[in-house]
Amino acid sequence: MRPLARLPVAPAALALLLSGCAAQQAYREGNELVAQDKVEASLVKYQQAVAADPDNVTYKAAWLRARDGATNRLLSQADRELAEGKAALALQDYGRVLAIDPLNDRGRAGVRQVDAERRHAALLDEARAALERKDVETARARVGAVLTERPTHDGARLLLAEINEKGANAPAEAALSNAFRTPISLEFRDAPIKQIFEVIARHSGLNFLFDKDVKTDQRASIFLKNSTVEAAVYYLLMSNQLERQVMDGNTVLIYPNVAAKQKEYQEMTVRTFYLANADAKAVANTLKTILKSRDVVVDEKLNLVILRDSPEAVKLAAQLVALQDVAEPEVMLDVEVMEVQRGRLLDLGVDWPTSLSFAPLIGNAGVLTVDQLRDFNSGNIGVSGISAVARARKTDSDSNTLANPRIRVRNKEKAKVVIGDKLPTITTTISSGVGGFASESVNYVDVGLTLNVEPTIYLNNEVGIRISLEVSNLIDTVTTKSGTTAYRIGTRSATTMLQLKDGENQVLAGLIKNEDRNSGTHLPVLGDVPLLGRLFGSAQNSRDKTEVVLSITPHLVRNIQRPAATVSEFSAGTEASFRRRPDGALRLPAVLPGARLVPGQTAQLPAASLPAPASADRSADRAGGAPQPQVQYPQQGAVPAQAPGQPQVQPQVQVQPQVQGQAPVQGQPQVQIQVQPQAQVQAPGGMVPATSVTVGGPPPAAPPSVPVTALPAAPAVQVNPIPSPTVTPVTPNAR
Repeated sequence: MRPLARLPVAPAALALLLSGCAAQQAYREGNELVAQDKVEASLVKYQQAVAADPDNVTYKAAWLRARDGATNRLLSQADRELAEGKAALALQDYGRVLAIDPLNDRGRAGVRQVDAERRHAALLDEARAALERKDVETARARVGAVLTERPTHDGARLLLAEINEKGANAPAEAALSNAFRTPISLEFRDAPIKQIFEVIARHSGLNFLFDKDVKTDQRASIFLKNSTVEAAVYYLLMSNQLERQVMDGNTVLIYPNVAAKQKEYQEMTVRTFYLANADAKAVANTLKTILKSRDVVVDEKLNLVILRDSPEAVKLAAQLVALQDVAEPEVMLDVEVMEVQRGRLLDLGVDWPTSLSFAPLIGNAGVLTVDQLRDFNSGNIGVSGISAVARARKTDSDSNTLANPRIRVRNKEKAKVVIGDKLPTITTTISSGVGGFASESVNYVDVGLTLNVEPTIYLNNEVGIRISLEVSNLIDTVTTKSGTTAYRIGTRSATTMLQLKDGENQVLAGLIKNEDRNSGTHLPVLGDVPLLGRLFGSAQNSRDKTEVVLSITPHLVRNIQRPAATVSEFSAGTEASFRRRPDGALRLPAVLPGARLVPGQTAQLPAASLPAPASADRSADRAGGAPQPQVQYPQQGAVPAQAPGQPQVQPQVQVQPQVQGQAPVQGQPQVQIQVQPQAQVQAPGGMVPATSVTVGGPPPAAPPSVPVTALPAAPAVQVNPIPSPTVTPVTPNAR
């Protein structure tokens, strides 16, 4: 029965032995792969070894070391690739890190950063495309989204500077799209303000809502030429104590500009500013001072500022934060402190005894009798202390102590360097009164080199440095009566303020200490004999010289970045409102005044509202002559360009033509409109600009010119470009 009981044990032992051999083999192969710098391949072998022998600490430690080494190498490589703009390769390496260690935080953060970089690149592409389309507000919004997530994005900062330069005077309202920038000319004298807004609404396509407190009998006068709808609305509101609120893409609410209505209608915006360099408290103080904002929250832990204010104030706050949240200037100070010591010592001569001792050789313990004193002679008197030492020594010593610290300091920050020792000084304090006791405290004194610097960096690449240098050394140790040890310390210090250019070296020297000592002993009279006096005495001559030299060289790491002119100065509205004054200049994207058109080009001509003429000449019709054409002018459209040689386009037409002439009855007529910039006709009110209209099939060699009359006394309204008019022939009257 015993042999049968041992049979199941043999396969288990054999399996254990084989697993141990497999684990050891995998471990050795892993070490070989690590030696060949194949860390990722070694991880597989180490994992096999750990799986075969889970309790082996050596295998686990090797696997952890290989895993950390592989992930660190891949993370460094991925970070470098991401910095070089190779997002695809960086994402691949971050994926390899997560394959090795799925819980690696840096790998996960890297994947999120790659996604953010791609999203930022897409936003910047959209911003560039919008900027090419002259859509400044869209471009600024896209760039602002990038800078909100990553304030240090260099590409976004450069593009924002370009946007600010090109769109410094662009209208601030983007919600109203192109309707707010419609060209318009207004001439109203003491007219109801609602009627003026009605005219603006009819010709711009905007909807205006009025608060119930807007006075219905309020009247206004306005005279604008070559302006825009935005400017017209702005001036009307500003001069009549009104305010507006954009409701949607083409609707504007008008309400009285009073505090109660402002609280009711003024929309508020909350913006969070994550600061990369500036201090949150300093930024908050700036916003409170410049914008008079009250709802400002500072989070010092996250270094962010939360602002709640009107949209105009938030836009200004973003510009102020961009000016203040810049990297602090830094400078690298290359300092060399040298302490040169020179010592000379000459010790020459004979040290003779300074005293002799005589003692009797008779008697006991120094007690003599009178009879013994009578027996004193050279034989019973002893002499002691007779000794002489000859000295001949000369010593020269030179020592240099060098300290070469390199200090990187931020602008207007203090830095301190201490090289030396700390000597303890014990202070005893005794308390008075009943049961008084003594207490001791230990303080430390720095002995050696102490250097304090405070740089100030200027825009012209110069650095002002406040320097304080102190060199101290231990001279002597003193023990007090109570047993306390005190030190006598020698100190040399210098404090100065200097200004150097970037890379300029300055040497500060002159902290010199000279010490000459001459001492000697000799026998009287004999020691004063020249030359021979050295045989009857000794002399010590010593000379010590110590000099401290300071050399300092500043190297700018980062200087102050001066902002562009378009960023450092911008409009901030009025004291009562941050809304900027709109640009009232008329913009014609197709052609400019005086430009000559080419065939196929469409000129956008702002012109007066031209309804169908009501006073056409019907004299020929009454006389039974040819019928007169009826010409209708739509309020929107475009004028086709004329061939080269035709008159140039005049961007303003302020007359209402009343057509005189004949139109062909057969065939579909073709109509051409030519605007002659210098043509004028006589009108009851004086000379006014005129137009000429050519009506017919193929244009004749000499198209007839049709005179026009002036507008009646009515306000001239600027509208969108005029299309080609439509001509309807008139049927002759039946007789």
